[in-house]
Amino acid sequence: MALSEKEINEIIEALHRLTPAQQKWVKSAIHAFGAACQFAHASDSDVVTDDVLASLGDRLLSHHAGSRQSLSKDRFEFAFEAALNAAGIPAQLVNSRTNRGHDINIWGVPVSLKTEAATNIRDDFIHVSKWMELGRGEWRLSLLRDLFLEHMQSYERIFTLRRLKDIGPKFRYELVEIPKALLLEAADCELKVCTNSRQNPQPGYGYVKNAEGQLKYSLYFDGGTERKLQIKHLRKDLCKIHATWTFDSAPA
Repeated sequence: MALSEKEINEIIEALHRLTPAQQKWVKSAIHAFGAACQFAHASDSDVVTDDVLASLGDRLLSHHAGSRQSLSKDRFEFAFEAALNAAGIPAQLVNSRTNRGHDINIWGVPVSLKTEAATNIRDDFIHVSKWMELGRGEWRLSLLRDLFLEHMQSYERIFTLRRLKDIGPKFRYELVEIPKALLLEAADCELKVCTNSRQNPQPGYGYVKNAEGQLKYSLYFDGGTERKLQIKHLRKDLCKIHATWTFDSAPA
């Protein structure tokens, strides 16, 4: 519903009370909303409706009115929750920001949220640089793989917001769902220790392949100081793209 004339006048009056710097920031935000943009969602998406698509798109436009940095994970989580609830889709973030399991409940279903925005990001392959921490227990790849499978028992769906490489002045984002069933195939992955590594403990891989021996994705057990699990070379064609946002950068 459009604002009434009274509400518009109240905004104009409030604008006069702002400092010059604040007025310039508001001006840049208004210009950002006027940027040329293309928003689209999958017709069969059960989480990204027209309203969710527009709401998330507006938040991306607003964010980039004052920054070229990608939307952070915590801002994505809050934006996603707000957009879903505003569209009538019940969603609630978990209370603990350090929860080891899911991040949000959507329709009562536990969901894990990820983001990807590396400078070397590839359109067709997904990389999650930190899926989970692996702790200080025994470093044996089969045990670490089982920790990953156990971790996934706490959520049913996985979404990742990806900031793709800019094309000229255009920013690009997409929301992709990684099928849980695909990740559960790691139960039969091919484990290999990187014996030439100088890290202690030595890192290793878990390769998940199709019947023809082609790689679907790999688990990377990083033995560095963080001792974390990464997901590498995950084929996007095995996932579902729920929505895409492409828009021009805001004018200076």
